[in-house]
Amino acid sequence: MNITIIGSGNVGGTLAVGFRKAGHSIILGVKDPALPFKGKDLAQEYNFPFYPIQEAVQKSEVIVIAAPAHFAHEIAQTLGDVKDKVIIDTMNAVMKKPAHYANSSEAILDNCNCTDVVKCFNTTGAENMANPHYGDTRLDMFVAGDSVKGKHIATQLAKDIGFADCFDFGGNDKFSLMEQFALAWINLAMMQKMGRNIGFKLLKRQ
Repeated sequence: MNITIIGSGNVGGTLAVGFRKAGHSIILGVKDPALPFKGKDLAQEYNFPFYPIQEAVQKSEVIVIAAPAHFAHEIAQTLGDVKDKVIIDTMNAVMKKPAHYANSSEAILDNCNCTDVVKCFNTTGAENMANPHYGDTRLDMFVAGDSVKGKHIATQLAKDIGFADCFDFGGNDKFSLMEQFALAWINLAMMQKMGRNIGFKLLKRQ
């Protein structure tokens, strides 16, 4: 797949590298390519092309947004025509929300013409996205949204970078629940000082 990533910090950069290793084509979308941006060293190291956001978006079928969540509505307004794209929102508005929105995914949906918006890659840290293996066990990922197409693509991408499975949390009405799930990981990792090398695995009794 051709994937544009907007936001090339820890999460966006890690996903860019992981998706590239899985065989996908990666483009970085940046506000102004002429100015320094977070992730420019990564772009040079991995030879990721980078373009202004709207141009980058038009070159891909899948858009991954991994920027600070309170900018979600502003980023969505810069995307251009995305009615035939899939947008994967990795952000969490648990500390600072986009103006007038309960979560980042709702802000995206309300400010662009894409309906295939799902939330995924938000419930754990970048370290686990780089390496979801804990001995012989692989962590699980989770996805929410009304879009069947978006969920299918997000699930495939999660498996491509090593997650055991990607479980369906439900529709758009579960976006905020996904962000609260992320807050549970943040609480354990940072506030309870367990460290970032912890993750979630769903177990089923046979």
